Amino acid sequence: MNASPRVLVIDDEPQIRRFLDIGLRAEGYQVLQAATAAEGLALAATREPDLVILDIGLSDREGHEVLAELRQWSQVPVLMLSVRNAEAEKVRALDAGANDYVTKPFGIQELMARLRALLRDRALAGTPETQPCYDDGRLGIDLARREVRVDGELVPLTRKEYAVLALLVRNAGHVVTQPQLLREVWGASHVHDSQYLRIVVGKLRQKLGDDPAEPRWLKTEPGVGYRFLVRED
Repeated sequence: MNASPRVLVIDDEPQIRRFLDIGLRAEGYQVLQAATAAEGLALAATREPDLVILDIGLSDREGHEVLAELRQWSQVPVLMLSVRNAEAEKVRALDAGANDYVTKPFGIQELMARLRALLRDRALAGTPETQPCYDDGRLGIDLARREVRVDGELVPLTRKEYAVLALLVRNAGHVVTQPQLLREVWGASHVHDSQYLRIVVGKLRQKLGDDPAEPRWLKTEPGVGYRFLVRED
């Protein structure tokens, strides 16, 4: 029987740690707690958590610094917490390697759903034979063959359309920021040319039959970037 996932909470607010500890344990998770960046990094290195919940505003160090240090030796999924709701803060965290971002105050059910998605994505990424493909019964994407099909029919995509879709699929369930997409698909000199990205995503939606008002696969995160939604039905 597999052990329940281990979640490390790094937050200097005792009430938040207590709230998360109760909620996580009720859902069957193992919980590690740290009140400081130093303690959190030590636990991350020695206890190998399956996921980290990291507060941006720690008392001893900025959460961004902790994330940068963690990313030097670990790719563990990291969900950032913050009272800062500015889009620039979210973009900064996601560009630095965070997998998701939740603003305080938050609902425990939304947080749990995000944790489940991050852990599911990590499990899929660890299975090499499933990584190159996505198939929900309607949309099929084979990254090894560079083929995209809707209802079994091959969908012709331009080079840029395919590159954007492939990058989103490889990060399925996670937000990919506009600067990251522009940098990797168009190059570093185009990180501010967001109109290119909007045009390509619009064409992708048309070809896939994806409604931007009620997206099935390509979800816009306003002011931040895009997320490929993993469908289970």
